[in-house]
Amino acid sequence: MTMTTRIQSVSLSVADQDRALHFYTEVLGFELRTDVEVWPGARMVEVVPPGSGVGLVLLPPDSPLPLAVRMGTSDAETAYPRVREAGVRLHNDEVLRLDGAPPMFFFADPDGNGLVYLQEG
Repeated sequence: MTMTTRIQSVSLSVADQDRALHFYTEVLGFELRTDVEVWPGARMVEVVPPGSGVGLVLLPPDSPLPLAVRMGTSDAETAYPRVREAGVRLHNDEVLRLDGAPPMFFFADPDGNGLVYLQEG
């Protein structure tokens, strides 16, 4: 099993999502990949440079969505116990299954940086 298949996106904290969206799309030429309210009060805006597979997720500082590097994994159910058994700090009690989203879980690297695994395929 391949644990990590790719980097999908990296999130940034922005004071104003609309202003940041304008900057990245109109000034830097990024394309809008996603602009969705994941659940009430949790807006996820993702932009990507043309031709790139890696996006930037623009989140306000008070977002309930984690600031993290989002990575693909071939099997979240297999990756979860492997990460847990390595003594990694997990932020979910189990793999999350949200409507319309792939299986995922949030954890931290040894320096406290946020990481998310999202199942691909």
